[in-house]
Amino acid sequence: MAESRPPFPPFDEESAPQKVQAAEDTWNTRDPHRVSLAYTPDSAWRNRDTFVTGREQIVDFLTAKWERELDYVLRKSLWGFRRNRIAVRFQYEWHNAGGEWFRSYGNELWEFDENGLMRRREASINDLAITEDERRWFGPRAEDEFGREIPLQ
Repeated sequence: MAESRPPFPPFDEESAPQKVQAAEDTWNTRDPHRVSLAYTPDSAWRNRDTFVTGREQIVDFLTAKWERELDYVLRKSLWGFRRNRIAVRFQYEWHNAGGEWFRSYGNELWEFDENGLMRRREASINDLAITEDERRWFGPRAEDEFGREIPLQ
């Protein structure tokens, strides 16, 4: 039996936001192995200037990321969808080992297979230095905030 991760494409007004929230929730676990299971075994990524292929490389990439980006907290918002593709905008906050805080802004393009696994992910991301006082998020979203738009800045 093939692996699957509902909801499945084609996406609609109900399932697209569910898929985005599921991705946010999974990334906020900061568990590289768990996150990798949402992707096809041969998933292809572009993350900034890094290219990753397959779950093993996804795990390696995320392990290194979360060793650098400490106390990572993510928010994603649906930007648009069509059939098996979803576009999101996101922001996440983190600090480095020196205690310097950042908010990273980005956009992602996702393509899914028929089993709801992501087979392609393209992410463009920019980092903004912030003070600890400027932080907005301190953990996963409360359920009553699901689907809410994240602020532009």
